[in-house]
Amino acid sequence: MPKSKKSSNPINLNDPQYYLNRELSWLQFNNRVLHEAFDSRTRLLERLKFLAIFSSNLDEFFMVRVAALQQQVEAKVSQLTPDGRTPQQQLDDIRLSLIPQVTKQHQHFEQEIRPLLARHGIHIVDYINLTSKQRKYLDNYFEDQIFPVLTPLAVDPSHPFPYISNLSLNLAVVVKNPDTEEEFFARVKVPSVLPRFLPLPPELAFQEDGQAANWIGVPLEQAIAHNLDSLFPGMNIQEYHPFRITRDADLALEEDEADDLLLAIEQELRKRRIGGSPVRIEIQSQTPEPIRTRLLQDLDLAEEDVYEVDGLLGLRDLMSFMSLPLPELKDPPRQSVVPPRLQRLREPSLDQDGLEVEEGKDFFSIIREKDLLVHHPYQSFSASVVRFITHAAHDPNVLAIKMTLYRTSGDSPIVNALIAAAENGKQVSVLVELKARFDEENNIYWARRLERVGVHVVYGLVGLKTHCKTVLVVRREKDRMRRYVHIGTGNYNQKTARLYTDLGLFSCREELGADITDLFNFLTGYSRQKSYREVLVAPVNMRDRFLELIRREITNVQNGFSGRIVAKMNSLVDPQIIATLYEASRAGVQIDLIIRGICCLRPGVKDISENIRIISIVGRFLEHSRIYYFHNNAQEEIYIGSADWMRRNLDRRVEVITPIKDTDIAKDLQEILGILLADNRQAWDLQPDGTYIQRHPGEDCPESHSQITLMNMALRSTGIAPNLLDAPKTSAYTDS
Repeated sequence: MPKSKKSSNPINLNDPQYYLNRELSWLQFNNRVLHEAFDSRTRLLERLKFLAIFSSNLDEFFMVRVAALQQQVEAKVSQLTPDGRTPQQQLDDIRLSLIPQVTKQHQHFEQEIRPLLARHGIHIVDYINLTSKQRKYLDNYFEDQIFPVLTPLAVDPSHPFPYISNLSLNLAVVVKNPDTEEEFFARVKVPSVLPRFLPLPPELAFQEDGQAANWIGVPLEQAIAHNLDSLFPGMNIQEYHPFRITRDADLALEEDEADDLLLAIEQELRKRRIGGSPVRIEIQSQTPEPIRTRLLQDLDLAEEDVYEVDGLLGLRDLMSFMSLPLPELKDPPRQSVVPPRLQRLREPSLDQDGLEVEEGKDFFSIIREKDLLVHHPYQSFSASVVRFITHAAHDPNVLAIKMTLYRTSGDSPIVNALIAAAENGKQVSVLVELKARFDEENNIYWARRLERVGVHVVYGLVGLKTHCKTVLVVRREKDRMRRYVHIGTGNYNQKTARLYTDLGLFSCREELGADITDLFNFLTGYSRQKSYREVLVAPVNMRDRFLELIRREITNVQNGFSGRIVAKMNSLVDPQIIATLYEASRAGVQIDLIIRGICCLRPGVKDISENIRIISIVGRFLEHSRIYYFHNNAQEEIYIGSADWMRRNLDRRVEVITPIKDTDIAKDLQEILGILLADNRQAWDLQPDGTYIQRHPGEDCPESHSQITLMNMALRSTGIAPNLLDAPKTSAYTDS
């Protein structure tokens, strides 16, 4: 039974001891990503991939989060985080937490993964271990392909220390003039336009036993280092040491002072290419003190900005090995299925006037039957979302299409469909969010291309990012106009839709269509809309409505009924939401949270959060969907949408959460939540101290039970599954 606590002593639920630090919680998440590289049940190249993802995640963490903290320290910001830390304390704790993680990553790569790769015929060889024939080939390759690209830069009184670009790998080189015995310092940039790992040709790719290898090659920086004589002729090469720089890469944008937002962002992107202030330097542990000191002085970095590693720098480049044609070393391919109802689709037959000459199951008639839920990547994004927009673009009865674009792919079929719609004479309006971090340049390209064909392009609202995922299609049907909508939890990107779990709802319910119409008026005009019929919109009414839903569960428990909340999201950070969840737990509401990334709530704390259990699922697919379930005294309400419970989502972004009205879809969503809560392969249980413990079903479980079950679920029609949220508690719910 849920535990309730009624104490005469009031408890301050805003006390810092009840909150976990956001940055340290993110490092815990990235550590769970790293664990996938350690798990022997994960296939070898997938383990290599997770090593690369760990490094790539860290790069972005330093470019954005650490850089922001350093700026706060420089500005002498004194405001404490909800967990009671100053900016400097956070920086200190980040380093304390991160150094053992980075050490563990590199040791694992060198001592475990690299030998395993060699056992499977993939040899990342040190240059000094090459045979004479292999070395001769690479020396010739250097002269032909690498040498022309390189630019050695001297550093002396007449040559100031050169600018080191963000995320660049470099060699610090010391050379000696043999005539004067004078030593000089130089920098050589390892060019990113060349492959980081240089393969040997098949005729030289043999293992020690004489068998042909799957791949043999060397790191690019080693090929350069062993040919430095060509760059410094007449000089003696004394030593060389690789180093890597990370810079502040967040955009400093004053939107309210920008006359042209697109131009302002383009100018900021030029600055980002150069990079802001350095925030981290990675060096090898054997780098001598004089070289280390010089780099720190010239880059204006402190000792605490140094991260030493044993082995190769920049392990994010290991991702390139995923292109090797070795399917036995990767996850087996999973083919997304066409949702059962969409398997009945046909293209409409039209007469010369553009009117349908026969009734049938086109996309719009499928939606008119009842709402449709799609679950990616288990169900095909291309066969559902892309087809919906493409169908609308070419349907002569469609008059208008409105859409939000936050992140899309470089060869987006959706954008091409919108262009076709405009060329077909339809009214097309698209909000392109130019401030989508690290996708700004791509979004500028698409915005300009859309504008050239007559699409009405809006760039967002001042002070807010438009993060919601919505499409509105207006269609003439006989003597009426009907609105069709899609509301999703993920981006309109067919590439990430194969990697991220996301949900989408298709509907033509009048109230929902009216709400999304009002939303687009809010986004494109001067609407001050304060209320909506069904949807929750941030920053308008979403925060207040979520708080009402949580407090309603509290009231139900206080009135003698049961209370239950299940929520799945990327991150839980918002202090007000957390404090209200604590109130619910103390009242006896049973709460299960599935939070992939950052979580600042401490579960299982006596008298505070004893009724709250939190898991994180990290595995093959990035858990990206958001689902919110409230028991509501058996009158269950369930919602999906784009928003996490974070301040930025609730207060500084335009987000949309929609209620699910169809009972069959509601059952499916409850089943999804139940499947995930019962996961025993890739789920981690959050402990009160902020650490996570992974569930272990045994070494004979190579794949996630939840992913297999969800794939099976995608193959059948909706509404025939039991409600797993009401199932008896298993070990998945056991408090550790």
